[in-house]
Amino acid sequence: MPVRAEPSDKAEIVTQLVFGDCYSVLLTQGNWQQIRTTADNYVGWMDPKQHQPVSAEYLAAWQTQDHPRSLDVVQVVSHAKVRVPITLGARLPFFDGMTLRLGDDTYFYNGAATNPANGHGLQGPTDKRTALLLKAGQLFLKAPYLWGGRTLFGVDCSGLMQQLYGLIGVQLPRDARQQIDHGRIVHFVSQTQPGDLAFFDNAEGNIIHVGMLLEDQQILHASGEVRIDPLDHNGIYNRQRQKYTHKLRLIKRILPE
Repeated sequence: MPVRAEPSDKAEIVTQLVFGDCYSVLLTQGNWQQIRTTADNYVGWMDPKQHQPVSAEYLAAWQTQDHPRSLDVVQVVSHAKVRVPITLGARLPFFDGMTLRLGDDTYFYNGAATNPANGHGLQGPTDKRTALLLKAGQLFLKAPYLWGGRTLFGVDCSGLMQQLYGLIGVQLPRDARQQIDHGRIVHFVSQTQPGDLAFFDNAEGNIIHVGMLLEDQQILHASGEVRIDPLDHNGIYNRQRQKYTHKLRLIKRILPE
């Protein structure tokens, strides 16, 4: 569901709500609601026709745990005669291996999901969490770039990082300029490890791009599409265009050693 910068269908999409996300309604203006997302405190406007209210008790319980995420590229959850399509990375609130809860409704889900017991959660081994990051990153390859997007059908650079790290229980902020404040500095490209995040700036010094390091100093990022390019101390080099497209500013390690 698109969340826009202003209460208008013509306004830019600043982020998206994905199945399982929660938010608070701040105010209503005409046919629009201003909301704040619960996970990352992002503020924008949504069409209230897509609003599904939940109780304060549900929201409080939702906030106390890291919910499993869908690991299937595309899957469905079903409730009565309703089948809802969901994509990779969607939250599965209160999932017990068969059912999940969205407000007062119970949905069935029989696809693949993250499981803290298998090392996917916050306390899981770093190698298992890194392996999941890299596997999921490959599934996003060729997804089209969409400003504000967070799904396989359209994603921006920071939305991609937020969704990938969400799979291993790490809630990153929404924008690259916010994500750079997390983790520990890696001083040289030669010292990077898979899963590290690289940040890039413009001529004014503003952080405008982020990507995730892979093996052999390759980087996964969303630029036109989700792609893999080489990275060196200058930045990202696009072989097709035969030029550097993004100037490296800083590398951060999010996961523990």
